[in-house]
Amino acid sequence: MNGADTAFVLISAALVMLMTPGLAFFYGGMVRVKSALNMLMMSLISMGIVAILWVLYGYSLTFGGDIGGGLLGNFDHIGLKGIDPTTLTGGDEGIPVIAFALFQLMFATLTPALMSGALADRVKFSAWALFIALWVTVVYFPVAHWVWQEDGWLYQLDVIDFAGGTAVHINAGVGALAAVLVVGKRIGFKKDPMRPHNLPLVVLGAALLWFGWFGFNAGSALAADGTAANMAFNTQVATGAAMLGWLIYERIRHGAFTTLGAASGAIAGLVAITPSGAHVNAFGAILIGLVAGALCSWAVSLKYKLGYDDSLDVVGVHLVGGVIGTLLVGVLAVDGVGGLGQLGKQAIGAFATMAFSFVVSWLLAKFVDVTIGFRAPEEDEVGGVDQAYHAESAYDFTAVGASLTSGNLPKADAAPAAPNSKVDA
Repeated sequence: MNGADTAFVLISAALVMLMTPGLAFFYGGMVRVKSALNMLMMSLISMGIVAILWVLYGYSLTFGGDIGGGLLGNFDHIGLKGIDPTTLTGGDEGIPVIAFALFQLMFATLTPALMSGALADRVKFSAWALFIALWVTVVYFPVAHWVWQEDGWLYQLDVIDFAGGTAVHINAGVGALAAVLVVGKRIGFKKDPMRPHNLPLVVLGAALLWFGWFGFNAGSALAADGTAANMAFNTQVATGAAMLGWLIYERIRHGAFTTLGAASGAIAGLVAITPSGAHVNAFGAILIGLVAGALCSWAVSLKYKLGYDDSLDVVGVHLVGGVIGTLLVGVLAVDGVGGLGQLGKQAIGAFATMAFSFVVSWLLAKFVDVTIGFRAPEEDEVGGVDQAYHAESAYDFTAVGASLTSGNLPKADAAPAAPNSKVDA
């Protein structure tokens, strides 16, 4: 066993795990106060559901030997059969397979959580949990097999996806779009103000995502080596460039540099560099970031023109950013794999993922809607899904204005206040 590489992968897995709570904060601050907790829970529930499914059959369907056609793994590792701490990735050397399985579990956990932002404010929590279970089984596990398992058909085609441009971001972005079209628009979409209730929480979430993304990207090298170092460096510069690209576009188009724009631009850069960062140099990473920042900023406005209610811009950031990074690696790669031929392969990978994920995600969302109902009842949506499904609220305002001050404290020798007095209130 290579101890240094094993430690690196385990630390990277922990960083990727942190991304799901980070996403919860990022999305939670962007919604209205009445659904902030629900937004947190829509991410956190993925950590429970996907962990169980990954052990039962997810790892096997993703990284098991191919059952034919490069489409899906077999059932040889159901219940992690044959996987223990002594099994190494390279036979007699490498890292424990169980460490690799843990690292990939974190990817599988984060991906469906990404979709939750598109459906904010308006879906049943039980329906969302069911949709996650179905979606990772029928959509994520097969697509991840296509891209990252040696027998997968996109892997065999030499499509470059170092850390998840297709399997994670395009997959989640287009899946979110399909679900949105089934569920429909929020009540008051285009009419009522639906501003973020807590921008500091958004920035905190973006910071945790940015931090965790070093494990997401560099960790995908599965070794503490030069590839990991290059990927980590490019992750940083592309993200900074994307933030600037988003803010510049926003200033030209809307006249202000917004905090929400800075946070969103950073996420767009992280998304775009994910598939490409190991194969480009620093200048290529900067270009990818600038393009992603500006184009994703433009893309988020399309929902108002096209009429789909992607609440927190999952389509505009993750789908568009994932496509940008997946395609540009075919143009900007400096390690001998770039060119028109590679660009064509990248396009096949991107659009095949989009077509499969959209159709199957739409069918799964429709199934959930027909069977148990995906959309929250109108009274729950208007009143707030936090109270409706969690019996809680993010902030306790009941004590506001009720604190005692020296000016209204009762005197020591005064008679006890009546039960209905302002003091007791």
